[in-house]
Amino acid sequence: MTPETLLSLLNATPGWAAQAAAADLDDTATLQILSEAAKVAGTTLAPMAARADETGCRVEQGRVRTPEGYGDAFRQMGADGWIASDLGSDLGGMDMPLALHAAASLPMEGAALPFMMLLGSTRAAAHCLAATAPDLAAEWCPKLASGEWAATICISEPDAGSDVGRIRTKAMPAGDGWTVSGTKCWISFGDHDMAERIGHLCLARTGAPEDGTRGLSLFLVADTLDDGTRNGIFVERIEEKLGLHGSPTCVLRFETAEASLIGTPGRGLPALFNMIELMRLQVGVQGAGVAATCATLARDYADDRRQGGRPDAAPVAIASHPDVRRQLWQMEARALIATALVVETAVTLGDAHAGNTEAAALSAFLLPLAKTFGGELGQANADAAIQVLGGAGYTREWPAERHFRDVRITTVYEGTTGMQAQDVLFRRLLKDGPAIRAALLARLDGGSVFPTLLARLDTLVERLSGATPAAQALAADAALRAAWEVVAAGLAERLRAALGQEDALDLWLFGAAARMGVAEASVDWALAVSDR
Repeated sequence: MTPETLLSLLNATPGWAAQAAAADLDDTATLQILSEAAKVAGTTLAPMAARADETGCRVEQGRVRTPEGYGDAFRQMGADGWIASDLGSDLGGMDMPLALHAAASLPMEGAALPFMMLLGSTRAAAHCLAATAPDLAAEWCPKLASGEWAATICISEPDAGSDVGRIRTKAMPAGDGWTVSGTKCWISFGDHDMAERIGHLCLARTGAPEDGTRGLSLFLVADTLDDGTRNGIFVERIEEKLGLHGSPTCVLRFETAEASLIGTPGRGLPALFNMIELMRLQVGVQGAGVAATCATLARDYADDRRQGGRPDAAPVAIASHPDVRRQLWQMEARALIATALVVETAVTLGDAHAGNTEAAALSAFLLPLAKTFGGELGQANADAAIQVLGGAGYTREWPAERHFRDVRITTVYEGTTGMQAQDVLFRRLLKDGPAIRAALLARLDGGSVFPTLLARLDTLVERLSGATPAAQALAADAALRAAWEVVAAGLAERLRAALGQEDALDLWLFGAAARMGVAEASVDWALAVSDR
């Protein structure tokens, strides 16, 4: 996806113009930022990602060693302002609007998703500290933004993944501070050699086990103390994974590690949500970035690869074959709609952070959609790229198979699809349905498919509102997908009016009613079987 297309997509998003004006950004400046991001993705990140996938990460003498070039690239990204460009300038950022940060990140995520994960957690930690711990933020945020220091999020444990109420890592008062002891798993970049210091934002128990999530507090646990000595944090292993070979996924053991309390005891999860929110948006950007990268890869290959046609003439580009054209249109539609979704979510989140209550309700609805369907569309396009490239796509000579392996995780981490579905149905559609409906109509109503699907979603939600909790839980995934079809149709109609791309977007819109029908049938099934 070209920087010019990204700029047009931003300009087509309601609310962006006001945010750009507030940041003193005109189209020329915005395009310059997007163009530079694309340049970094193509010249620095993509080649490094290919090498990193081959070499992977390893543990040597208890420390993680990352692929060649990672440390230099991370520090350069910080020096150039890419890590936390949307952080306040008083804390080392550039005051860039969240939506522009997301748009600029798209080609980078598509080029080197594993590497970019450290930028995402470091940036999100900086925002969390800025929102909850001003004293710690003053010390840590400039270092995080510059790439001198890095950060992680430490939630999961061997017996407490999504069920965070069962966390057993314990925090104890110690003098003027705290110590943390326990084991955390699935920690992306839990240890590495890319920065001078690593800060772990760690959920630990300060209350009784029976207190559940209300007994959890948030701590900053640095891997080194102020005097430079090692804190009580040890790498037990890094996981062997399907993909993300360039991202070390660590199991960490905390042994009376010195820690600083963030916020209020017992309010760890609400404090951490400042970080989780941005990391879930990043997952959507990851998927959209891969979707766009794979669409470009497939289009370029299909334009160059020559096969078929009349036997008495030169072979033709496979892009001219009808079935290949269909696949390319599908990929282009997925890439455009996924990108529009994360930009829409980022613009709405930006308004919400500025105090707009309507935007806050809508962004809470859009965020799980961006997280889920950014990932699903990225997966679909990575799979489709392999198909368009044929046997070549299945080989390591081309990056399609690497994208396929890397992007698969996006619908698993930062909250599985099932968790996002429950959020959308129980907390959004059943609780705030009328407000969400009004906000969607205000932002997306401009075609014929969207309002038709919105009316069908209204009927579906009305049916579920009177169902048993068991039936609602069974139907949550279907409700998530029905809600997505409504939003996606509105985005597709907006893009068709603003950008053209009639072939690709018409293909998406022609299938929208049928996909909504599948969601409705799944609700029928849930209501039927829940009574058995």
